[in-house]
Amino acid sequence: MSDKKKLAVIIPGIGYTCDRSLLYYAGKTAQEKNYEVMRIRFENFPKGEKGDPEFIQQCFIQAQHQLAVQLQDVEWSRYKKIAFIAKSVGTAAAADYISENGIEAKLVLFTPLVETFRFVTPQKAIAFHGTADPWAKTDGVVGACEALEIPLYLTEDANHSLETGHVKQDLKTLKDAMRVVRKYL
Repeated sequence: MSDKKKLAVIIPGIGYTCDRSLLYYAGKTAQEKNYEVMRIRFENFPKGEKGDPEFIQQCFIQAQHQLAVQLQDVEWSRYKKIAFIAKSVGTAAAADYISENGIEAKLVLFTPLVETFRFVTPQKAIAFHGTADPWAKTDGVVGACEALEIPLYLTEDANHSLETGHVKQDLKTLKDAMRVVRKYL
């Protein structure tokens, strides 16, 4: 019998920390599924405008570097199951890290940027997107998910945080998303 464990790496976005609802409850869900949880922290992103390709690229490079530094001492072979649960620019950094390091992992993409899908290799992944997300056009996310055969969970009229501004709807979205994450893990 193996004594290997499970690890969930929670990766934030720009200004969306691991204490915000999607990542907080995803981490709690992973813990309930007996995953050890590691929360990544990003700092000092450059200032810029939503949707500006140069700004997004600078943030991605910053996220890549900070993620690699924080994961450098992880002994991946200790874990029988690994999950990366990421948000926004963190989704691109996570997908790139998994690909570059040859890690077999499940990947949860909360409001991925279209750029994320350049790094997603054929692997197990699920994605969540709001149709009113100003950071990523819905047709681009839908097309990328279809091309890579990634299940996509759309929330109508939701923003980059999967929120609509209607509390009851937002709580339902959060509950539904965590149900999907629980089953996926």
